[in-house]
Amino acid sequence: MTEKRASDVELPVASQTDEVWGSDIFAEMLRGLGVKYVALNPGSSFRGLHDSLVNKLGNRDPQMLLCLHEEHAAAIAHGYAKVTGEPLAVILHSNVGLMHGSMAIFNAWCDRVPMLVYGATGPVDAAMRRPWIDWLHTCRDQGALIRNYVKWDDQPASMEAAIESMLRADVIARTAPTGPTYVNFDVSIQEKYHAEAPPLPDFARYQPPLPAEPSAEGVAHAADLLKNAKRPVVLAGRVSRDPADWARRVALVEALGAEVLTDIRIGASFPTDHPQHRGKPAFFIDDDAGEVLRQADVILSLDWLDPAGTLKLAGRVEAKVIQASLDYQLHNGWGMEHQALPALDIHLACTPDRATHAIADALGVGAGDAPADLPVCPALEAPAPDTSLDIMTLAGALGEGLDGVCASMVRLPLGWAGEAWHFRHPLDFLGSDGGAGIGSGPGMLIGAALALKDSDRLPVAVLGDGDFMMAASAFWTAAHYGVPFLAVVSNNQSFFNDEVHQERVAVARNRPVENKWIGQRIGDPDIDIAGIARAQGVEGIGPVATAGELVDAVKKGIAMVRQGKSVVIDARVRPGYNPNMVAGLTRSD
Repeated sequence: MTEKRASDVELPVASQTDEVWGSDIFAEMLRGLGVKYVALNPGSSFRGLHDSLVNKLGNRDPQMLLCLHEEHAAAIAHGYAKVTGEPLAVILHSNVGLMHGSMAIFNAWCDRVPMLVYGATGPVDAAMRRPWIDWLHTCRDQGALIRNYVKWDDQPASMEAAIESMLRADVIARTAPTGPTYVNFDVSIQEKYHAEAPPLPDFARYQPPLPAEPSAEGVAHAADLLKNAKRPVVLAGRVSRDPADWARRVALVEALGAEVLTDIRIGASFPTDHPQHRGKPAFFIDDDAGEVLRQADVILSLDWLDPAGTLKLAGRVEAKVIQASLDYQLHNGWGMEHQALPALDIHLACTPDRATHAIADALGVGAGDAPADLPVCPALEAPAPDTSLDIMTLAGALGEGLDGVCASMVRLPLGWAGEAWHFRHPLDFLGSDGGAGIGSGPGMLIGAALALKDSDRLPVAVLGDGDFMMAASAFWTAAHYGVPFLAVVSNNQSFFNDEVHQERVAVARNRPVENKWIGQRIGDPDIDIAGIARAQGVEGIGPVATAGELVDAVKKGIAMVRQGKSVVIDARVRPGYNPNMVAGLTRSD
C-alpha cells in the first residue's frame, strides 16, 4: 500500500503566463518567509491570493491545506507550532472568516505560540465594491475584531507597505514571547496589475532579534540564592521543546538537589519519573505539591503559567521567588489570561531557557544528557480485560495498547489524571490549547501530526466527545492530505465539566443533585462517533466499552496509522474526573 502524502494532493496544471499581479507578490513573500503550509477555508476576499498560490507557485512552498471551517485552520497552525516552534500561515476570509477563526486565535494567544494570520477585505474604496456582498464583507477596522489577542496587526494600503507588513508580522510573531499576528489585505491591492514585479527583500536580514540575556547582576543573585538554598523548588513552566534546553534544565535541577513541579496544561517540561519530580502534572496543585512549596526556601519559576495562583493554593509560602519570564510584555487591559500578579524577589526579563543556561553557567553546571525517544511510559497497571472504562482505566488500557510505541500525546482531556502517565521527552506531551476553547482538539491534533509525520513518533490524542463533535469536520482535512494519527475519544456522553458545577450549585442551594445532568448529557439519541469519523474519510473504530476492547482497538489503530491512516476510536467511559480535578474546578475559596 502506498502511503498518501500531502505533496501528492491537488497538483495544479502549469500556468503559462508571465503577468504579475499584486497577490503574486504576496505569494512570493510567503515562500521567502519559509512558510511550508497555508491553512484556509476559501473566500472571495482573497481570491487573488488563492490564484497566486496555485498558478504562480504551483501550490508548493507553501501548499494550501483546505479546511472546512476557519477555526480548524487556525487550530492546525496552533498544533504545528507546538511541535516545531515555527508558525504556519492561516488565511481567513474577510470579517466573517475572521470571526469564525477568532476562538482558535485566542487559544494561540493564550498558549503563546507563533502564528501568521492573514486576512482580506472587500475594497476599502466604496466606489469599487460590488453590490451587497462586498458591503457585507468590508470593515472599517477589521483588525479590531482580534486586536486584543494578537501581538500586532496591520491593513497596508499599498504593495510597498504590504511587503513591509508581512516582514514585520513574521518577525514579531517569532520573537519571544511568541504569538499570533494579523495582516489584512485589501482586495484591490491583491488584484492590481503590475508591469513588473518589485524586488523582494533580503529575507535573511529580517529575522527575530537574538534572545535577550538576563541581567548579570540578577543571574548572580539568583545563582547565589539557589546555591545556598536548603529546599529549592523549580516550577518548570512554558519552556522550549529543544532537547538541549531540556537536558540543561535537568542538569541544573540535579546539581541544585531541587524538587520540581510541572503543569499538565503546558506540556512536558521535565521528566515526571525523575526522582526529584514531585506531585503530579495537574491543572491545580494537589496537597503533595502544596507541601513542597510550603517547605521551600527558594522557588525558581521558569515562566510558570500562574505563579501567584499556585502559591495562593499552596497556602503559607515564605520562600524567595525568582521568576524568569517575558510574558509581562503581552499583558493588556482587555484579557485576564495573564493571571494574578505574583510577588517576586528577582525577575529575570528573558526566556526561561536563557535563564536556565545563564544560572547553570554561573554555577558551573554542565550541558546534561539529551533525552532519548523512548516508548510510552504509562504509570498505571493495565486493567483486567473485562473492566468497564472510566478515565483511569482508559489510561491504563491505552498504555497497554501503545506498549513499545514511541508516541507524542498531543492532547489529553480535562479529567485526565496526571499520575496516569510519565513524560520523559519534550515531545512526549504537547499540553492543552491555552484558552480552554472546546473544539480545538481535532485541529491541533492534525497540525501536530503534520509536523511529526516524518519523525518516528506516533501522534496520539485523547479527546472529549464534546471537543470532537464541535470540530469533527476537521478530520476531513487529515484524510484528504494523508496525515496519520490515533485519536481516542473519551466519550462520557456529557458536557461533564458542567455537571460538576451544577452539582456544586445544587448542594449550595439545597436543591436536587439528581438534576445535574439535565441540559448536559449528550444522549437520546447517542452519537455514532466512529460513524462520523468514517464520514470524514478517516478510519472509525467502536464504540468500545471495556479495557480489553480498547486495547484491541488501539493495536488495530496503530497498524492502520503505520499504513498512513488517520484513526478515531470511540471509547465509551463512565462520567467522572480524577478527584483533584473536581476539587480544583469547584473550589470557591
